[in-house]
This record gives sequence, structure tokens and C-alpha cells, in this order.
Amino acid sequence: MSMYQVNPVCGSLLKPDLPTCMYTLPNIHGQQGNSCTSDLCSEHALQNGEVDPAVKALEARQDEILRKLYDLKAAVDGLAKTVTTPDADLDLTVSSSLSSQSPSSTTFTGVTNLDTLLGKDLGALRDIVINANPAQPPLTLMVLHSVLCQRYRVLSTVHVHSSVSNVPPQLLSCLGPRHADSYARQMFQLGVTLIWKDVPKLQMKFSVQNMCPIEGEANVARFLFKLLSPYPSDAALATLVDSWVDMAFFQLAEGSAKERAAVLRALNSALGRSPWLAGQEFSLADMACYCCVLQSGPASSTPSNVQRWLKSCENLGHFSPAKPFLQ
Repeated sequence: MSMYQVNPVCGSLLKPDLPTCMYTLPNIHGQQGNSCTSDLCSEHALQNGEVDPAVKALEARQDEILRKLYDLKAAVDGLAKTVTTPDADLDLTVSSSLSSQSPSSTTFTGVTNLDTLLGKDLGALRDIVINANPAQPPLTLMVLHSVLCQRYRVLSTVHVHSSVSNVPPQLLSCLGPRHADSYARQMFQLGVTLIWKDVPKLQMKFSVQNMCPIEGEANVARFLFKLLSPYPSDAALATLVDSWVDMAFFQLAEGSAKERAAVLRALNSALGRSPWLAGQEFSLADMACYCCVLQSGPASSTPSNVQRWLKSCENLGHFSPAKPFLQ
């Protein structure tokens, strides 16, 4: 039994017209000849697999935006390695360069892969940040930088930290002149950022998140040299190279007069048996000892075999960037 009884409003025979579809569209298949409008023709073209010009323009604009975002990401990823370190308070950007030197007859053997050595960085520029004291210019760094520029596309930048002042002009331009395309970081494979700073010894930072800083010119030289040529596979030969590198930096460059004389005698003896310090090929041992021998005194005061070896090193052409700092 219902609570309320209501009289019917309409008759029981009334049948309302209900729609059979939600939207009413024109039938393009019923058009005769070429009398279709432009909108209908456009719809017909889309049904034939063609792309609307408006969609093409939108896709082109999207691709351009994505390219700019990719370039911006590469630049930010590269700068992050510098900004997230305590060296972010830089005062002056001096130069940015891509070496344009004519490649000399490099004697390095073996093939190196940046992805294997430095890790794949998803297109971002691999930045190597180095802190150096202007009172002790790292000659091996300048030599290795010059050779790296012959092997890779290197973007090099020099900065001056607030802890130092009166940096000589030749140190401000030690990595070469500014390159016209230095703003396009995606064009380069490797970035070398040199910061003149008041530090007790050379420091190198590559990956702030994955590795600790490398200290000492000998260790930085080892790291950079591996980007040019792998270390000898023979353990005895690799140990010989390391021993000469240590003697160069710890006895020739920092040792007493007695230690320097002992190293020069050892050099003269080794060079009497082979043309280079580690056998028949030029290596990091020759590069390190060359710089430290000339830093410790004039070439004319060295033994005969050492003088002949110094001339052989100069004939390679790798050491021209270090020559201004040896005079």
C-alpha cells in the first residue's frame, strides 16, 4: 500500500521521442562530387592516413623545445660538478677554449674509451675540475691537456678563486684562447676546469657523488694519462712507470740536492740502455721526469744520456705548452 496517491499527469498512451545517438554528425559519404567543404575534405584526408599540417607544426615545435631542454640539461649537469663543491665562489672566468693546435706525431699506443673510464653520462659534458696553486704551476697538467685536445674535443676553462690575487697573465691563458662555440657544451666530449686557488697541493675532482678528490700532481697525471693510453698490461712495466713518476715528483721536484743528483744518475743509467724510461715507447714516466728535470735545474747540467733524452722529448712536440713556465 502506497503512502500517497497521485493522479497521473499525462495519458498512458503518450510516447516521448528519445534520441538514438549522443551527437549528430554530417554524413561525408553522402556528398556528391566536389561540393564538400574544406573541413569535410580535411577530415576525409585524415581518414586516408595523411597528417594534419597543424599537427605537423605542433610536433616540430615540440621537438625544438625538447632539443633546448636537452642542451640545458647537459649544461646544468656539467656545472653541477663545480657548483656542488666548495670551489663555487669563483671570482673570474678567464678563458674557454678548444685546442686548435695541429696534432703532432703522438706516440701513445692503445685505444681508450671515455664511457669505460669515466662512465656514461647520458650526453652531459664530463667535467674535470682541478684546483692548482699559481705559485706551483703544474707543468704535467698543461702538457697532458695539450695532448688530450689532440685526442678529444675539449672545452677548457680557467677561473681565479678569491683566495689568490695577482695571477700572472700567462697562467690565465695557459689552456689556450676562448673558443667561439664555448657556449654549446654539447659539442664537446670532455671539460677541463682549472681553478687557480691557494691549495697546498694539486687537487682534482671529477664526480662529486661517486669519488673522492684526487690529490697530488703525480696522481692527477696518472688519471689524465689513462684517458690517452692504458697502463702497460705487464705488471713489472707498470710498476717501473709508477716508480719513475714517484721519483720525479717526490725526489726531483721536492727532494734535496743529494736526492736530485741520485735520480739524475739513475736516469742516465736507464737511458743508456733504452731510448725511453719504460722501454721502447714514450710513457707517463718520460713526461713526468722531463718536467721535473727542467724544473730542478738547467738542462746543460744534466748527464749526457739525459741531455739526449731531453732533446728526443722536445722533438715530439708535446712539451711546448710548458716551455713558457720553464724560462
